[in-house]
Amino acid sequence: MKRHQNLHQIQQLDPIQDHQEICRLMAGYEFPWDINRALEIALFRTFCVPSISALLDKTGEFHQRPQKRYDDTALTVAEILKWGYDSDRGQEVIRRMNHMHGHFQISNADFLYVLSTFIYEPVRWLDRFGWRPMSENERLASFYFWQAVGQRMQIQNIPDTYEAFERYNVEYEQQHFRYAQTNRLVGDSTQNLMLSWFPCWLRPLVRPSVHSFLDDRMLEAYGFTAPPAFLRQAIAYSLRLRGRVLRWLPPRKQPKFYTDADHRSYPNGYQLTQLGPPQTLESLNHDTKPE
Repeated sequence: MKRHQNLHQIQQLDPIQDHQEICRLMAGYEFPWDINRALEIALFRTFCVPSISALLDKTGEFHQRPQKRYDDTALTVAEILKWGYDSDRGQEVIRRMNHMHGHFQISNADFLYVLSTFIYEPVRWLDRFGWRPMSENERLASFYFWQAVGQRMQIQNIPDTYEAFERYNVEYEQQHFRYAQTNRLVGDSTQNLMLSWFPCWLRPLVRPSVHSFLDDRMLEAYGFTAPPAFLRQAIAYSLRLRGRVLRWLPPRKQPKFYTDADHRSYPNGYQLTQLGPPQTLESLNHDTKPE
């Protein structure tokens, strides 16, 4: 019962009115590691769409500054989850994000798809590997949370229900996932970034492990070689075993948001004014008040 005390608290909250608090508890206390991993997979999924990968390839951020691009994206998401989208920091993060996106031609459909991955990839990851799956309250809270963020990003035609947005997510992938050279270029840069986190001698072993997290449709869209079946099975088994072990541990007492970790791009800490590609920061920070 003690292990489920956060879940018990979440069950007493309303997923519509209290979705910011529910998402804060999920990201900081219940599933911090799992949600970070799920959002990494979400990132990989978006690169399977040629219109998205073409833009990212053109900006060069994933080729020239992959670690900063990764950290900036993760910190942006974590800031919103930790403080809420209506907090001072949350509003500033969204303002900055909107300013950066305004420099590029991005279709509303692509915005919608990327937003949907923030909802459904954590749900799917926890169903497979979590120490428990998301409850109905948590799934709905995640939907209402990211729906509200999307509205503040001026994204149009966000579906009104959890089920309708999930259908959009699935149908969009069926229609738009296909191989493109820019998918491969951005995917290789992101994969090389992840390999850089390991010692040189270990990287040849890690590469097929990264591919093990990608489904067959994603592998085809990237042109990546499918990993051995035994490797996929071994990694899935290890993650499920981790989930079983976590069920016996006490609930987390201190939050573990990505904002609270050490970051390779910002070894001495970061300010919101540092988040973003260099070409947009000058104009973005011109009228930004000190934090």
